Amino acid sequence: MLTKRIIPCLDIKNGRTVKGVQFENIRDAGDPVELAKWYAEQGADELVFLDITATNEERKTFAELVRDIARHIDIPFTVGGGISAVADVEVLLHAGADKVSINSSAIKNPQLVEELARHFGSQCVTVAIDTKHKDETGWKVYTRAGTIETEHSTVDWAKRVTDLGAGEILLTSMNNDGTKAGFALGVTGEVAKAVSVPVIASGGAGTKQHFAEAFEVAHADAALAASLFHFRELSVPELKAYLKEKGVAVRI
Repeated sequence: MLTKRIIPCLDIKNGRTVKGVQFENIRDAGDPVELAKWYAEQGADELVFLDITATNEERKTFAELVRDIARHIDIPFTVGGGISAVADVEVLLHAGADKVSINSSAIKNPQLVEELARHFGSQCVTVAIDTKHKDETGWKVYTRAGTIETEHSTVDWAKRVTDLGAGEILLTSMNNDGTKAGFALGVTGEVAKAVSVPVIASGGAGTKQHFAEAFEVAHADAALAASLFHFRELSVPELKAYLKEKGVAVRI
């Protein structure tokens, strides 16, 4: 049985790790290199590093920071933010990233997913989907760090990018993000059922039970959290011990 993955997420702004609530009200959460080292030691399965200002400010991800983090850790590592071409990915993989995550650029140019999968292999390509539910529209995909609604329905978009070659989906519910009220189990489950690649649940983790639900109810392959881990409200070893006790397969 494949083990379920626990993934701390480092949102980076101006070289520091930050965490906001529903994509706003950003507060400082520490030095990314120190946090990365700490998570690797704690037994995190992977890390995700997102330069949250890269797309908005048309700025490329800091390859230097990626290189610095990669030098200090021995677990797989995904990098996103401002990636819009094969050349961007070459720089980041060369700097030590194992995978890249694309979001707004995939919406702008869906063929980019296919191009990256062809060049680097699907295993290197994660498509991040920011989704938000409104009563009148259902679950829709948002772009530009969650500021612009697109015409894409979430499940259809997940299927489309998977068909184009995405090797993984990182699904963040903006309704749940930062609330600590639990993951969006319904839409996560729908996406997991609709695609044949791993799905990472993101947005809303607040308790150990929430992670168990992401795996057991929504059938996510991995679960991601930020503030819960950064501010030491829950540790990775404590979470994994709980999940193991619940019968969830995890790497201890």
